[in-house]
Amino acid sequence: MTGYFKDIAPIRYAGPDSDDEFAYRHYDPDEVVMGKRMEDHLRLAVAYWHSLAYEGADPFGGRTYDRPWYGDTMEAARAKADAAFDLFAILGQPFFCFHDADVRPEGATFAESRRNLDAICDIFAAKMEQTGTKLLWGTANMFSHRRWMAGAATNPDPEIFAYAAACVKACMDVTHRLDGQNYVLWGGREGYETLLNTDLGREAEQAGRFLTKVVEYKHKIGFKGAILIEPKPQEPAKHQYDFDVATVYGFLKRFGLENEVKLNIEQGHAILAGHSFEHELALAASLDMLGSIDMNRNDYQSGWDTDQFPNNVPETALAYYEVLRAGGFTTGGTNFDARVRRQSLDPEDLVLAHVGAIDVCARGLKAAAAMLEDGGLERMRALRYAGWDRPEAQAMLDQPLDRIAARVEERDLDPQPVSGGQERLENWVNRFV
Repeated sequence: MTGYFKDIAPIRYAGPDSDDEFAYRHYDPDEVVMGKRMEDHLRLAVAYWHSLAYEGADPFGGRTYDRPWYGDTMEAARAKADAAFDLFAILGQPFFCFHDADVRPEGATFAESRRNLDAICDIFAAKMEQTGTKLLWGTANMFSHRRWMAGAATNPDPEIFAYAAACVKACMDVTHRLDGQNYVLWGGREGYETLLNTDLGREAEQAGRFLTKVVEYKHKIGFKGAILIEPKPQEPAKHQYDFDVATVYGFLKRFGLENEVKLNIEQGHAILAGHSFEHELALAASLDMLGSIDMNRNDYQSGWDTDQFPNNVPETALAYYEVLRAGGFTTGGTNFDARVRRQSLDPEDLVLAHVGAIDVCARGLKAAAAMLEDGGLERMRALRYAGWDRPEAQAMLDQPLDRIAARVEERDLDPQPVSGGQERLENWVNRFV
């Protein structure tokens, strides 16, 4: 142990009656839920960037934390890796996630940056072998540095497009080497601030060609994980090409990539897009596009992505209901794309934020499983659409419009509306959460 986390012992399951704040009250990794261990359902991951690289800044103020590993040197990066795996060991979670820029200093040249990344990869590989911690996904940060101010794949400068390709290749190579289970593309700056200087058609075509090259490279190197896109609306750009699940699916269909790429869906991004988290998850599942999730929350009084740890069990339960209903995670999992508040300065704050969030996810998962096993919601849903199970109703979908219209007159149809029973359904859900 590095000593940064002092004498915080590994967090263990103590049960719901425990008053130990450094214990899990609901997360028991070995508890069997719907025939599977809880750990294997949730597949929890710690986000390297928010937990180790975030310095406490917000749009109106700079760094507030004072972590001993801060700095733009390889020595600092190695110290950060030591602290990261100490945190993983304390929390006992099976996975972590990272951006390239989180784990290595920026070099004077791209080649130096790549060498720095490879060197940290060597450290990760040794620590992963020693601890059993695995990589849920890696990604390239193509939004923080000033070179990305006008995008990466969609940039008007072809040299920046090329630089982005080099960054993704380097990060995919590392992710592949570390046996990462997914590779994520997050287009934080793939959009525009003003339409006055933007060629929408050209930029969308560039983005599509770029993603096609990523998929081709995946197959070239034999990467077995999933390629994921993370939908992100309007922040920081006014318009973004990956606004929500529906937008990304349309984009993938346009370029023939819908069978090659799935989605990493974040709660906070869903809210910014004007949706609920469960809506985005259900839509992705209906399109066979659900890959992985970022579990966080926004402050509903703020109009931006606050990336707070989840603390709302009913919302979390509805999210996991859609995940379980879709068959659960395969390569994906639950990444805590969340950070402690800028006034939460102590090592204990970072640990306790994860402990509380993990317990919230455990309670949400168990509530979701109980709802599915009860089957009440699915029975009521099936009853609502029961008319469509009749052969003549199914046949109507293949009939021309005039034949359907004639049927209405022949039978003198006068259908009456039937209650949707929303309040009954909401009351039913509340029995479990």
